[in-house]
Amino acid sequence: MAAVSPARAAAFDILMAVERGSAHSDDLLRGKKVAMLSAADRHLTTALVLGVLRWQIRLDQELQALLARPNGKLDAEVRVALRLGAFQLRSMDRIPARAVIDESVEIAKQSGHHFASRMVNAVLRKLASALQIDWPEGTPRELALAQAHPAWMVERWADFYGLDATRAICAHDQSQPVQAVRLVDGATEEELVASAVVLEPGRLLTRARRVIAGDVPATGAFHEGRTALQDEGSQLVAELLGRGDTILDCCAAPGGKTLILAERNPAASIEACETSETRMARLKERLAVLGDRVAFRLADAASIQDENAFDLALADVPCSGTGTLRRNPEIRHRLHVEDLARQAERQKSILHAAVRAVRSRGHVVYSTCSLEPEENEHVVAAVLAEHKGIQVVPMQLRIEEMRKAGVLTRPGAEGLKGCVTPEGALRLLPGKFDTDGFFVALLEKVDG
Repeated sequence: MAAVSPARAAAFDILMAVERGSAHSDDLLRGKKVAMLSAADRHLTTALVLGVLRWQIRLDQELQALLARPNGKLDAEVRVALRLGAFQLRSMDRIPARAVIDESVEIAKQSGHHFASRMVNAVLRKLASALQIDWPEGTPRELALAQAHPAWMVERWADFYGLDATRAICAHDQSQPVQAVRLVDGATEEELVASAVVLEPGRLLTRARRVIAGDVPATGAFHEGRTALQDEGSQLVAELLGRGDTILDCCAAPGGKTLILAERNPAASIEACETSETRMARLKERLAVLGDRVAFRLADAASIQDENAFDLALADVPCSGTGTLRRNPEIRHRLHVEDLARQAERQKSILHAAVRAVRSRGHVVYSTCSLEPEENEHVVAAVLAEHKGIQVVPMQLRIEEMRKAGVLTRPGAEGLKGCVTPEGALRLLPGKFDTDGFFVALLEKVDG
């Protein structure tokens, strides 16, 4: 009887929880069970989980063709065991095929599918001996299968952004995320380098660094809150809001953008809203370093009734997350096109509340990590139509201000100017600067 390694057992359990819809992979990969594994097993578990989720659509296509009954329905445990084995056979050539197959068979047995384990063995043996398929990408539907994305999603992107840009988005989604950190002083950077973390300058922000090698979460600077892992595009969203004495962060958790707002506005008072008690507890813990500068409000941002009370408001709203598929690959399996309209209604409510909350000449940043116009341009247009005293601040102006202030690198500023939409908002497509995808609009209240 083959033993199942701790990493593969952990990966199977996480993939099963995701398959059942009972948990999210990012939460489970940060959970206690994974934390108890060795460093090598933690890394392998993460690679297996995210790899299977990224390539699941294509893996299922290959596996289905090898079944004796291609249209037959598989139990969830068998399906996940097959995916786990297939991903390793197709993408992890350092692992012997025999070991992959034996462990996948054992996983099926231990999950209660003794009879089906013979089928797992037969199918994975066929896959191991089959040639790699040359997947065409000439049409949106072909591209979707080749890069393991839902066809409806890729077809929309091809309509909005063109097929070449969509190919770049999909390829980016299937790659390993680049880690980035934010540094506010040279001493912290020296400390990270002394801890064998290799850094290079960010693509956009002068305070951002890309992590080339090393384990940032293992450093004292990370544990003591002197630096944090944060996508450079996410950092940029907070930087775009600007300066003020009173700031409303409508959807503050997990708190990375709130910390940047506090860093850039050291004398400001900040109100941080969050609707989830669990997320609020984590937010308070993370922002404890700011002391009484932050007031916390457990509330749905859409229900905020403040009027003319803040200089600045950040509405970084919950969204579909289609700009983050590289980092959160399971979104493609959970999201449906009809979800977008429901998301947009909530987003409009939050932006309405943020607009009410700022005083005359105050600014609001509306942002998502979505690529979908329903959540981006359409939301801003709808709110502008209802609030006649609001106007879009052309993002070119803000970008130039940030370049002159030394917030943006010169190449970053020039590159960002090419990402401004006809309406004056900023759209970062995934991979443009090796960041996640973001949409950001800067609004000004021109009367109370």
